[in-house]
Amino acid sequence: MSTQQSRAHGSVGTAPEEALTPTSTLADTDTNAGTVTKADTFASLDAVANTDGNADGDRSTSTGGTVPKGTQRRALLAASVTLVLWASAFVVIRMVGSAYSAGGLAFGRMASAAVVLGVIAVLRHQVRVPDRRALFPIVGYGVAWFGGYTVVLNLAEQHLDAGTASLLVNVAPLLVAVFAGFLLGEGFPRSLLVGLAIGFSGVALIAAGGTGHGTVSDGVGIVLGLFTALLYALGILLQKVALRRVGASTATFLGAAIGAVVLLPFAPAFIRETAVAPGGAILGALYLGVFPAAIGFTAWAYALARSDAGRLTATTLSVPAIAILLSWLLLGELPTVLAMVGGALCLFGVAWSRRR
Repeated sequence: MSTQQSRAHGSVGTAPEEALTPTSTLADTDTNAGTVTKADTFASLDAVANTDGNADGDRSTSTGGTVPKGTQRRALLAASVTLVLWASAFVVIRMVGSAYSAGGLAFGRMASAAVVLGVIAVLRHQVRVPDRRALFPIVGYGVAWFGGYTVVLNLAEQHLDAGTASLLVNVAPLLVAVFAGFLLGEGFPRSLLVGLAIGFSGVALIAAGGTGHGTVSDGVGIVLGLFTALLYALGILLQKVALRRVGASTATFLGAAIGAVVLLPFAPAFIRETAVAPGGAILGALYLGVFPAAIGFTAWAYALARSDAGRLTATTLSVPAIAILLSWLLLGELPTVLAMVGGALCLFGVAWSRRR
């Protein structure tokens, strides 16, 4: 599902993918150490994206400069692959949910993601020990996002089809803006208030959508889906603070590692369930950690460093549509018409809130 991420998404990850779609989290650069003030904008994931200036020595077009067309095409391909991987996470969680408990699957996913991200970071010499001022936010989003989000999303998808879950998770950017307004004194511009009204009217329609052919949706799932979005939004804000003092590769790897440590109580369940799980479910659990999380974040970093950050992060609004299509093709599940209308309103609300 990190990580990372436009106002819309989502992770390790999603992130996220689903939330681990913290989409901007891996632009491979060290940000300047300095004091975090209210002037540091958290109101949109564009701000997170623009935190990272370089990746592998290439400057993002958001900082100026011309990128060759060939490089732009490769960046577009990398971004497209990432969006499909993040959307697929919602579907794969549903596919393996009968073989794994929510906690066991979360641990397997984060453990495999941490291993792969760690190998990538070490090979590219990008792991640095954070200072004490960065440690608190890193631990915070590691617990809330890489740990809590992953478990709660798995629980939500025991009650929701993949498409409905992806629609609810994409309420997160609105919550980020609300937190920024209250906690950072960024206020509530009219575009945000209108976007909130539109977005949460969409949530109401999703909740009222009920069930239909191939649809899984109930009140518990709606609440869990919104709680997932809340954890995702909290993770984004905390990660933004960390990215002021450490490089994104370091921050993301440490977040995944902390998430895996937090989920250690579920390790026995993962081992026990893996021993009796069919081969396809085991591969699915590993897929979630390796592809949507580790590879997804890495591919997004490549694209972000070679593209306009604002435009690129806006493409994550397409993740729910991809998730719905994959869910229909692979699982025969579709949200109800009313839920899809509500989901469209949620995404429109997110887009509207980004207006300047």
